Amino acid sequence: MRILLIEPAKSRVTVGGEDLSIFEPLALEYVAAGVSSDHDVRILDQRLDKDVRRALDDFRPDIVGITAYTVHVGVARALCEQVKTWRPTTLTVIGGHHATVAPGDFVSPFIDLIVAGEGVCAFRTIVERFERGRAFAGIPGVAFTRDQKLVMEVRPAAIDLDALPFPDRALTAQYRHEYFAEYMKPLASIRTSKGCPFRCNFCALWKLTEGRYLRRAPERIAEELAGIAEQYVFFADDESLIDAPRMMALARLIKAAGIRKRYYLYGRPDTIARNRELLASWRDIGLERVFVGFESFRNEDLARINKKSSTGDNAEAARILNELGISMHASFMVRPEFGREEFETLRRYCRTLDVPYAGFAVLTPLPGTDYYDEVKDTLLTHDPAYFDFIHTVLPTKLPLEDFYRQYVRLVTKAVSPARILSFFRKFPRRELPRALAKVYRFVGRLRAIHRDYATQPSPGAR
Repeated sequence: MRILLIEPAKSRVTVGGEDLSIFEPLALEYVAAGVSSDHDVRILDQRLDKDVRRALDDFRPDIVGITAYTVHVGVARALCEQVKTWRPTTLTVIGGHHATVAPGDFVSPFIDLIVAGEGVCAFRTIVERFERGRAFAGIPGVAFTRDQKLVMEVRPAAIDLDALPFPDRALTAQYRHEYFAEYMKPLASIRTSKGCPFRCNFCALWKLTEGRYLRRAPERIAEELAGIAEQYVFFADDESLIDAPRMMALARLIKAAGIRKRYYLYGRPDTIARNRELLASWRDIGLERVFVGFESFRNEDLARINKKSSTGDNAEAARILNELGISMHASFMVRPEFGREEFETLRRYCRTLDVPYAGFAVLTPLPGTDYYDEVKDTLLTHDPAYFDFIHTVLPTKLPLEDFYRQYVRLVTKAVSPARILSFFRKFPRRELPRALAKVYRFVGRLRAIHRDYATQPSPGAR
């Protein structure tokens, strides 16, 4: 059988995404690796190759599988309609984060099956049953419509990450030179864990594993790393550093194996503050950047989101990373109720921490989170394309145009000129014009973003 797996592009209105970075479609590479070698599997990365119709005509797939985050809901639904219009007998399957937290959003005559949770085993079974002409009832984690109602007869089972095959990266060979995060290019991705033991109310990731922190054995991770060709490697974990002994063991294995890479991973500020020795060990084997969710300059805000960390942790984490020479991608939340004073205080706070790179996510109640349940009746829009952490989907204290004027100033002034210059020096000379052009376009989009709301319905409308 011919199976086409699609990583969707963002919609026109969505900001960010592939405008700023493109990570390899690791979830699809895992799913592909789980399918029997008797089948012909291809991956179409629509972020880099938008001609879906050509792929359908050339490959003529029997099954099309699509993964989707919340911002991709409309795009994924439209892709399934395109597939069914092209050939109604092709089986359409939706999986990914949003399908797991809100499968009902994919109830459609153009979508045959919805996969919640880890999709490797479920998709393998779907392929086997479709090939034999059998029904799909009873597959753990697989939902479908019956009498216009969503049915999931068996919830997805707990997974053993070490039991999964290595991702099939050969299927993205034609795209791999284009995967990047800022200057880190080409960039591979690897998963070493899944889930998080914390309970932040703006995050649904901990719910996907029912609050458990699932770990891969260091030996398996090192084995997979040894087979990755790219120099830069991103750890696609919810939080990589929580289990310090495991990560120390992995560092020793990487060093002993002579694996020489440059790494980028996630770390909570409190984890970093408690584990300077661990960070030093990882720096010595190639840790180059850490994405740190500082979130706020106020302890009361950290308490409101149930972060379980403090501004003291923020300061200590920044100090440790700066002392060790590890670059940080400092991430902060911009609350919709910010006024000019809060924007300015956050800007000064970033300068105080001396961050080399900062990102600012507008606090967004993603479906599946506790926060969404609290505020869903006050949303400005329910269009998933706006849930990109840059559009606000909640009413703002300032008029929208003024809110985004302050937001642009924060984005462009939070990092010192010396730090900005040092950051751009990391880019190869041939990539620098392209990088600067992306920044220019992105800031220009931010300046006009308030206009996107002109056609939106009133709060609470669907």
